[in-house]
Amino acid sequence: MLVIGRKPGEYIMIGDNVKVKVVRSQEGDLRLAVDAPKDVRIVRGEIYEENTGVC
Repeated sequence: MLVIGRKPGEYIMIGDNVKVKVVRSQEGDLRLAVDAPKDVRIVRGEIYEENTGVC
């Protein structure tokens, strides 16, 4: 697993077509904006684990 520190307004790229940007960070809360093609499935971790049994 890659761990990267980012500040609000900064982002990372996954491949050439998925952008993950930190849009807000307050008191331990973090919000991410994900810009990806419509054919890329994006699922919250707790939903993914619930449906697959993978942790």
